[in-house]
Amino acid sequence: MTSNPTSTTPPPARAGRREWTALGVLMLPLMLVSMDVSVLYFAIPAISADLEPSGTQQLWIFDIYGFVLAGLLMTMGSLGDRIGRRRLLLIGATAFGSASLVAAYANSAETLIAARAILGIGGATLMPSTMALLRAMFTDPGQRAKAIGLWSGVMTAGIALGSVMSGVLVEHFWWGSVFLVNLPAMALLLVLGPILLPESKDPAPGRFDWLSVPLSMAAVLPVIYGLKEIPSEGWHAGYVVSITVGLLFAVLFVHRQRTAASPMIDPALFRGRGFAPSVALNLVSAFGIMGSAYFTTQYLQSVLGKSALEAALWALLPSVPIGAAAPVATTLVQRGVDRAHVVTAGFAIASGGFALLALAGTDSMWLVLVSCAVLAVGAVIVMSQIMDLAMGTAPVERAGTASSLMETGTEFGGALGMAVLGSIGTAIYRHAIPASAPAPAHETLGGALSVADRVPGLAAVAREAFTSGMQGAAIAGAVVLTGAAVLAAVTLRQVSVREAPKTPEAEQATV
Repeated sequence: MTSNPTSTTPPPARAGRREWTALGVLMLPLMLVSMDVSVLYFAIPAISADLEPSGTQQLWIFDIYGFVLAGLLMTMGSLGDRIGRRRLLLIGATAFGSASLVAAYANSAETLIAARAILGIGGATLMPSTMALLRAMFTDPGQRAKAIGLWSGVMTAGIALGSVMSGVLVEHFWWGSVFLVNLPAMALLLVLGPILLPESKDPAPGRFDWLSVPLSMAAVLPVIYGLKEIPSEGWHAGYVVSITVGLLFAVLFVHRQRTAASPMIDPALFRGRGFAPSVALNLVSAFGIMGSAYFTTQYLQSVLGKSALEAALWALLPSVPIGAAAPVATTLVQRGVDRAHVVTAGFAIASGGFALLALAGTDSMWLVLVSCAVLAVGAVIVMSQIMDLAMGTAPVERAGTASSLMETGTEFGGALGMAVLGSIGTAIYRHAIPASAPAPAHETLGGALSVADRVPGLAAVAREAFTSGMQGAAIAGAVVLTGAAVLAAVTLRQVSVREAPKTPEAEQATV
């Protein structure tokens, strides 16, 4: 008998204390970037009183951060692969910190809008850079899975924590304090980043495709804008046109990536088994999280009558079990459970959360909180596993691009969840409101409550109608996530991450 030759490929190097410490440093900007999505929830009234913005300016103060962030993620992910993820991270931290300082002391609405736009640019550099550096530091699949689980949990928790932190700060300080909290973390990153973080980039990236930058933004921004406006304003022609224009530019963007000599997004990424399903399943997971949040935040405030800060504090409870979700899922996969089964179970759990939400009445606070917790646990299980799969499948020299695609999918999924489920809930709500009710009552629950003193019994009817809409949207969400569970079971079957031997070029990707 002949023995099998022993492989000469050494096992991936295991990360040590330095890498885990560096991960802790990376978690700070990640949390702050995710917090900035919701940090203005309670600061807006104080900002409005101080700066007196117009209605349009107030909307831009709130929304421009997310729009710029979503529009530039792919550009910054590709740029980091070319100039170095650490370099881009430190540039972004400088921009984010400087813009936070300007925003904190802004003396006009225009200045605050500009500062929030720069915060979005900084955030777009920080998010893909943190994941790409994580991919470079943790080459051992087991350690990388744990690190990505922590990354997913921190990002999800940051969104929930942002609104609470803004409420506490505005109550005890002035509105600018919600931006100043960014400064210590960014300063720490600028000091420790060059010491702890390795530089990582594509050694042979080719020329940067500048034409893809406006094409990507023209594809992303109109779609995100239209989807975010539809839940509150309805399917007006302008929003449908906006989405259509964005989709047309998306077709042009994809054509450019397939024909350019050095594309921003390498089409080869999608040829790796597991990457394309990961992008799609990540989008659906974000669909569920943001689609449910659209209703539960309003439910706590407008149906149960909680103050904004009380509602935010209660909303923190569902995030408590999130910390255990990703580590448990990672442990199961490392012990031999098929990743497809774990992701399928995650979607099934999240679907169960929607099913519980469909049972809620007008006085079911604890049921709503439990349903949110169940849904969040399922979503984090999914996100942590498919992010690990996507980053393990992508070559390390394309880590920034791969990360930016996943995060752009998250933005699309969140906006789509609010648009689709929000529209379903709104349609049911409007159908349940009596035809004789004042016009504002037919628009939103808030509108009904604003005129409820003129119509006896309207408040109770409107709260019941909103709850019925939430129930209908929850049923739709459960159906979508059940479908995603089936899709995961089929597309991820026997897909695993196998570290391929590094080519000489890949060896130079981390220096």
